[in-house]
Amino acid sequence: MDAIRTYALTKYYGKTRGVENIDLTVGQGDYFGFIGPNGAGKSTTIRMLLGLIRPSGGRGEILGLDMEKDCERILERVGYLPAETAFWPGMRVGDVLRLSAGLRGRDCGTAARRLCERLQLDTGRRVDELSLGGRKKTAIVCALQHEPELLIMDEPTSGLDPLMQREFFAILRERNQAGTTIFLSSHVLSEIQRNCAHTAIIRAGSLIASGSVEALVRTGAKRVRVCGRVDHAALEGVRDLRVWAEGAEFLYSGDMQALLAVLARGEVRDLTVSEPDLEEVFMHCYRDGGEGR
Repeated sequence: MDAIRTYALTKYYGKTRGVENIDLTVGQGDYFGFIGPNGAGKSTTIRMLLGLIRPSGGRGEILGLDMEKDCERILERVGYLPAETAFWPGMRVGDVLRLSAGLRGRDCGTAARRLCERLQLDTGRRVDELSLGGRKKTAIVCALQHEPELLIMDEPTSGLDPLMQREFFAILRERNQAGTTIFLSSHVLSEIQRNCAHTAIIRAGSLIASGSVEALVRTGAKRVRVCGRVDHAALEGVRDLRVWAEGAEFLYSGDMQALLAVLARGEVRDLTVSEPDLEEVFMHCYRDGGEGR
């Protein structure tokens, strides 16, 4: 059984496109990244998965349950962190956490205290006095304290300082190692590459690439950085060429023997050949098909 499975999931707002024909599979126990810029359709997809909005077409299954018919049963087993959080003004952090646990009929006091200690969250503070980071940490504890089978997190690190981001990802790693499935939406590509095993890229409401992070990075292209003088025009398969006074850098997907021959004819003082990172793969996908909205 997959943790998430969608079939041609589609959402239109009147005549305006939300997402179209999303076929997404996330295995149980996976650590999955959902990548795209703002407006690409990440949040729309997540809201349909959670039953917060109804799809215009297609269907989905969460933990083996129908996305629409079994919404309440799904929410009992899922932890959700929205991109933006809002709480009743005047409530204290501790009140918010107890309310969240009570809505699930759970006593989460022990887990909540541990999470608050790790995230340095003061439960006595009023939520309307909190910074953006404090509100985000409150929402993180709400999503995690009942120890859900599936965590769905939409842009979770916005507002967190670097130290809290590190602790947050340490918590997610521990949960994932214990069997929790994590579905992480982000436009911060380094977060996905460092933490996720699999990923999907969404552009203008459609999935354009999916698979393991390792496989997506290993596209066959190499990042080449040369210090010295080289005849780049003699090479086929060069893109993203950047030239400066002391050398050049480019992505190369042509024949390696041809590259070596051109380098041998040039004046090379230093050379680095490496795999491209996920950001380069992402930008290449977007350039090939146009920018997402």
